Amino acid sequence: MKILRIRHGCFTSLFSVLFVTIAGCSGGSGAAEENTPPPPPAAFGPNFSEIQSNIFTPTCATSGCHIGAGAPQGLRLDDANSYALLVGVASSEVPSVLRVAANDPANSYLIRKLEGTASVGAQMPLNAAALEQAVINILRQWITDGAIDDRATSADPVRVTSLSPIPGSELNAAPDDIVAMFDRELDVSTVNANTFVLEASGGDTTFGDGNETQITAAAITTPGTTPMSATFDLTGVALADDTYRVRLLGSGASLILDIDANALDGEFSGSFPSGDGAAGGDFEANFALTTAAMNPTLGDIQANVFSPSCAGCHSGPTSSSLPSGMDLSSADASFTSLVGVSSLQQPAISRVAAFDPDNSYLVQKIEGTAATGVRMPAGLPALDQAVIDNIRQWITDGANR
Repeated sequence: MKILRIRHGCFTSLFSVLFVTIAGCSGGSGAAEENTPPPPPAAFGPNFSEIQSNIFTPTCATSGCHIGAGAPQGLRLDDANSYALLVGVASSEVPSVLRVAANDPANSYLIRKLEGTASVGAQMPLNAAALEQAVINILRQWITDGAIDDRATSADPVRVTSLSPIPGSELNAAPDDIVAMFDRELDVSTVNANTFVLEASGGDTTFGDGNETQITAAAITTPGTTPMSATFDLTGVALADDTYRVRLLGSGASLILDIDANALDGEFSGSFPSGDGAAGGDFEANFALTTAAMNPTLGDIQANVFSPSCAGCHSGPTSSSLPSGMDLSSADASFTSLVGVSSLQQPAISRVAAFDPDNSYLVQKIEGTAATGVRMPAGLPALDQAVIDNIRQWITDGANR
């Protein structure tokens, strides 16, 4: 069984559902409904800057959810990334529909999800009251007006603001694509196989020694409108276990330019955004792919499920406030938070009842049989049954640390 493993993440790496949880990431055996943020204020204008500050920032880009390297499905709704991930970008749940289609709110997936008219999935925000229609109408008007970004455009050269897979990640399942985000619109003619490069190390984890292999993408694409991201599509591309390097070129004969013909300010020191403040410079970051089977021990379950898929939201410290209060950030913390601990949604049921997986709320939530709330992980595909079976076996064996 191959499991995606990334060191930092909340339900890792778009958007099966447009807002996975606009009200906050929900946990595997607790009540996220009890920890929803306040609604937006009654009056703000149909401008992206006001929508960002009154909806996306306080409601979505909160700790453990749609912010930072571990944002669910790579969706970051912080000020630096949300516009580029929404406008002109296809929904992965219904790829024929854009998340935000400028001038066309009725055919914008954002509106369909908020109004509950989407053909797939639940109305957003998940596990919370629907947004007031007056608030949705502000979003509708902004889209009708062209979904314009009214914030001041930087005159600085374009920089990389995020990358998925996360730099330094250790994966044990091949990614479907490589996605780079930028802080300015791109000259799309400069984003191609010469400037967006993926290389395998040749098995020695190092680069520059002549045995590297360049990976050919199925396609390299940018959004049709507001191109502030680029995708290296790996559909049908087989990746062997190896260390991989992603390169976005800002120097040389072929380089990525923004719409003002500035070269990419790409130098990367480990934190985003990239750059040294001057045009020119290549962005380089590595990730590793190692396929491995998961064993029915808490250590393996932590490494392959809880850490990559849960710990970004369930970050601790332990408290009655969810999702963070159910601490799944380490094997020791998970053991303390789960085994013999009553669920907040169903207090008569333990999150993990040793020797009894059927009556463990964790299992009920990931199998979708719980009487309360949605199947976990919320807004994402269900865990493979083989993964659930390993969790069941760990519990059957006594849920030992």
